[in-house]
Order: sequence, then structure tokens, then C-alpha cells
Amino acid sequence: MASSLKFDSSMGNTEVSSSIPGKDYLEHLKKINDVFYDQIKIADQKAAYIFTFMLAFMISSSEGRMAFQWQRYIEAQFPLVLFSGCMAVAATFTLVSAIVVVLPRRGLRSTSLFWGGWDANRTALLAAGERNDPTFLYQEYLGNIDTLSIIAKAKYHFVSLAFRGLIVLVISYVLLLIATGSR
Repeated sequence: MASSLKFDSSMGNTEVSSSIPGKDYLEHLKKINDVFYDQIKIADQKAAYIFTFMLAFMISSSEGRMAFQWQRYIEAQFPLVLFSGCMAVAATFTLVSAIVVVLPRRGLRSTSLFWGGWDANRTALLAAGERNDPTFLYQEYLGNIDTLSIIAKAKYHFVSLAFRGLIVLVISYVLLLIATGSR
């Protein structure tokens, strides 16, 4: 069957016209839904790895701990102050970015596929089931995919920032070790 899809990215809404696409299309929507959900989980895992690495680094590295001690900035020479400051800022930035990744998020609207929206969508789902309305299923999957897309983009943005912060931290740490060794 032919269909026309209308997607308004500014509103995050996708509408299905009255002619319903076939079963293959619904299966494809389910697959997209699963892939986006998996990508959100992967973003959370990456953030957890970065956060764990950062905590282990800050606990085990004396230079990492010294970067957060005021005494370092008062007594040390300029290169040590510069590299310690860069490392402290990068560590803080990376930790905050990793934490922001795993914060709970919501999209523009909720569907019956999200537990937080279940109360609002339960009645509509049951009514659509009684009518055997496949349009409802398409709209629910499309709406959920729109929401998952927004969430995944936001999470991957902060994962990217956390990785960049981690790179700056590692470079600052290496430069700090070189500067410390050259004293």
C-alpha cells in the first residue's frame, strides 16, 4: 500500500496518512526503535566507562589529586600551575559531561512505549486495540522513534564532550609529568 509520511522535525511529530503502510514497514519501525534504544544504552555505558576511569585516575594519581589542591597553585612554577589547571578543568568538565549523559531525559511527547507515559496513553492504546487500529501502532512507533532520536542525540553530544575532555586531561597529565620530571 502507498502511504505518505509527514515529519515535522521542529515539533518532533510524525503523522501517518490514512493509507497504512504494510507489515514490513511496521517491522522496520520496530527495528529502528530497538536500534535507537540500544544506542541510548551504549551512550550510557560509554559515559559510565569514562566516569569510572576518571574516578580511578583521580584516586590513584598523586598528580591528579594535587591538581585540586590550592597549595599546588601557590607554590609551583608556572608550567606546573598551567598543566595542573588544565588537568583540573578537563577532569571536572569530563566528569560533569559523563554525569549529564546518564541523567533522565524525556522527549517532546510520550507514547505508550514509555513507562512514564503509560498512564496518559493506556486508554488510547486499549481503545485502538478494540478498533484494531493499525494507524495507532504506526503513530506510537514513529512518536517513540522521534523521542528516542532526540534523547540519543543529546546523550551522544555529551559523550563526545566527555571524550574530548578526557583527551585534554591525558595531554595535560603527560605534559605535567614531563614538566615535573624536568625540574
